[in-house]
Amino acid sequence: MKKEYRIKREKDFHTIIKRKKSFANRQFVIYHSPNQQDHFRLGISVSKKLGKAHKRNKLKRYVREAIKQHKDRIVDRDIIIIIRAGAVNISFEDFVKSINHILRNTKLLKI
Repeated sequence: MKKEYRIKREKDFHTIIKRKKSFANRQFVIYHSPNQQDHFRLGISVSKKLGKAHKRNKLKRYVREAIKQHKDRIVDRDIIIIIRAGAVNISFEDFVKSINHILRNTKLLKI
């Protein structure tokens, strides 16, 4: 994913989380807020409690790949996805279904 689509700074994470627009399921918590750009931005957070670095990086790659499938349909917002422990041992197909579910319920996908 290109740099302009990423949220990296801690300050940006805190700003988005403070706005409190969120939705959660067993695998993810998603926070979102409007942005001033003509595209969405994505931040991913994985706790160290979920495993070693290679496991956490794999989960982040899964999220990026699932989001990439909907890249043209996601509304122009800042999105933070926090990965929960329920996402660690599921298959990639279930992972994508869960991401799709959470994007639909937060109305982040354009129709």
